[in-house]
Amino acid sequence: MGSYILRRLALIIPTLFGIMLLNFIIIQAAPGGPVEQMLAEMQGHGGSALTRAGGGGGGEVSSGGDSRASRGIHPELLAEIEAMYGFDRPAHERFFQMVADYARFDFGDSFYRDRSVVELVIEKLPVSISLGLWSTLIIYLVSIPLGIRKAVSDGSRFDVWTSSLIVVGYAIPGFLFAILLIVLFAGGSYFEVFPNSGLTSSNFDELSWPDKVKDYFWHLVLPVTANVIGGFATLTLLTKNSFLDEIGKHYVVTARAKGLSQRQVLYGHVFRNAMLIVIASMPGVLVSLFFTGSLLIEVIFSLDGLGLLGFEAALNRDYPVIFGTLFIFTLMGLLLKLVSDLTYVAVDPRIDFESREG
Repeated sequence: MGSYILRRLALIIPTLFGIMLLNFIIIQAAPGGPVEQMLAEMQGHGGSALTRAGGGGGGEVSSGGDSRASRGIHPELLAEIEAMYGFDRPAHERFFQMVADYARFDFGDSFYRDRSVVELVIEKLPVSISLGLWSTLIIYLVSIPLGIRKAVSDGSRFDVWTSSLIVVGYAIPGFLFAILLIVLFAGGSYFEVFPNSGLTSSNFDELSWPDKVKDYFWHLVLPVTANVIGGFATLTLLTKNSFLDEIGKHYVVTARAKGLSQRQVLYGHVFRNAMLIVIASMPGVLVSLFFTGSLLIEVIFSLDGLGLLGFEAALNRDYPVIFGTLFIFTLMGLLLKLVSDLTYVAVDPRIDFESREG
């Protein structure tokens, strides 16, 4: 197992390199980079001053098909702006310099926030962890028992009406459900029971420890509820179908023929095999809820987390933040996938990834 773990860790390096290279090419090809945005902003505020910047009055950049030249931008000013953002070097040099920096976990500074990428990620991380951790915990604590109950009572009235509720919950997007919760319970039109923004109250530092805990969870009720809806439905049906598939196998019939109780059969034999597919979905659920799935939830509830940070960086073409967060998210996703494989072995020791690879 040790050699398997080492091989998987070694495989992370080319995987990260390939993902970063692909995204670098795509983002570099996208129009409207930071240089263009800076020039547009300066033209909007400075007007013809651009033609005078960088040295008294002399010539514009010759056209030659360059759209920047047609704006009347002095070549020295253009070179200065490109150097400021690191675009005075060829693309391949910038990419390999970025790879070398990332190998030392140096992600650089944001173009627009005047702070390092690491500082920004650390600042936003508590919000995304709060949403992702509690959402994942609730999803698994509710979905697995409910899925097992639905599998055992397949076709019953309980199974039918819970399936109806699950389908409705799955059909409603999380952000739409978030708006509905605000309208109903956060002072939108009816009741004002829960806060509608932020992770804590403005006087959080003045509260006692019990009141701080209460305030924190009180702010999380609505965003976590909205975040749980989609994952809850998916995992419940996945658990049910997985258990139904195992219950119909011969070893379950044999176990029942030996006189084992329903509980012994279910949790002594079926559970271990049926949970494998549920465990396999865990890394995807974690990554989605931590970094991507909560984007609109963060916007609606004014929660400044990693999802919102990445979205704003993409809009502003803040390349250090885009690539830095992409690297961190990808690395965490790959490590979580390895943890998932190790959990496979913990649940069912008969699984041996090392022998399969051999």
